[in-house]
Amino acid sequence: MKQQSMRDFNDAGCADLRRSVARLNRRQVLQAGGIGLLGLGLPQLWAARAAASPLGQGPGFGKAKRCIFLFMWGGPSQLDTFDMKPDAPAEVRGLFKPMATCTPGLQICEHFTHLAKRTDKLAIVRSLNHTDPAHLSSGHATLTGHPAPKLNSDADPPSERDTPHLGSMLARLRESPGTLPPFVTVPWKAYHPAAPGGQAPGQHGGWLGRGYDPLLVTGDPNQPDWKVDALSLADGISYDRMDARHALLNEIDRQRQAFDAAAVTGLKEKAFGLLSSQEARQAFDLSQEPDAVRDRYGRNIHGQCVLLARRLIEHGVPLVNVNWHNDGHNFWDTHGANFSRLKSELIPPSDQALSALLEDLEERGLLEDTIIAWVGEFGRRPQIDNGNANDGGRSHWPFCYSGLLAGGGIAGGAVYGRSDKHAAKPAESPVSPQDYAATLMHALGIPREQTVPDRFGRPIRVYGGEPITELFA
Repeated sequence: MKQQSMRDFNDAGCADLRRSVARLNRRQVLQAGGIGLLGLGLPQLWAARAAASPLGQGPGFGKAKRCIFLFMWGGPSQLDTFDMKPDAPAEVRGLFKPMATCTPGLQICEHFTHLAKRTDKLAIVRSLNHTDPAHLSSGHATLTGHPAPKLNSDADPPSERDTPHLGSMLARLRESPGTLPPFVTVPWKAYHPAAPGGQAPGQHGGWLGRGYDPLLVTGDPNQPDWKVDALSLADGISYDRMDARHALLNEIDRQRQAFDAAAVTGLKEKAFGLLSSQEARQAFDLSQEPDAVRDRYGRNIHGQCVLLARRLIEHGVPLVNVNWHNDGHNFWDTHGANFSRLKSELIPPSDQALSALLEDLEERGLLEDTIIAWVGEFGRRPQIDNGNANDGGRSHWPFCYSGLLAGGGIAGGAVYGRSDKHAAKPAESPVSPQDYAATLMHALGIPREQTVPDRFGRPIRVYGGEPITELFA
């Protein structure tokens, strides 16, 4: 796509988000508190899961038992984070300066002050690329490892044609022990108010069905009155009354011949189990964390969501997806005020939370078998819009961007791939979103040849890319 048409696309797709973000419906969540006559609203979260194929071979295969996926919704600028070009012209390099890190020869943006001390724990992929400049369809590719049903589109919302999220696919392939769900998303479903389609596809069970949707946990965990709706009974419902309803529903299941009683009862038992589970309540209870730990992650919505993700994987949840939150502006989609927003609102909480997560997991002996992803759906255009080097914006740029990987056997202090002199195109070792997702699934022990039948019974490959095995120690 030519640069002029790219600018036109961005202007049409993302004009002045601040006015429209206020209209977001942040209450579109799975409600588990309202107990109806025939169910709790949560049973669709569970369905029978097939066992995974035997482990394969290759560097890093099966090193990870769990995954934390940090989705930087909006598209962070590669030039202002992890692929700086200090020798480029001012209208390309921007305002920020590179900073040395604990890894000899590796520099990142000066505002990642915490992460600079932890680069020995992570790998930077500097050659991610694709050709889709739309938030929604490229978000699908990022979260599923497969192209969206309709490419280059901000007009197509989620549908049952979507490829399942990586968390949904992992839930399909692995039995999750205990009462906690196998896949959790916080603190909202990624939504772009300037996109006609609104919510990004690829965040749910897709063609696997609603039973593989994530448990969506919304709100700000940093607020003192925050609670998890899925663990809260509706007003007027006590645990004794819930038990009575449970007995009544069991009797209904025995009497109604029209239902597949075994399947319905099994899903309902899971829902009741979650509501009554002390383990689940403990997993979501951030008040059990020492103040020093909460402070380390950052007393803000992103920091506390990342801390919650650590608690959930510690309690057996295989995959937790943390979407960059509704920040009241335009997320990482910095068409305007790129540098001031990155410096004051975007980089600091991300830097603090990711650094704390790496340190915390290592201290707890969990880093080696937990793989962490930090990535957006694309990067930003090298040339600052309108030639304003002081605080202009950067438009969508899928042709080259950066992502991070850590833990799960990933070799720390590494850089994979290289971009050209302006971070506009990969210069070597290009990596697609499919390859990035395949690397996660490879680390999680899902073999390249693994297939899952879609709703028509056709075998579909779990991932379409090639794992970057060179990244593993």
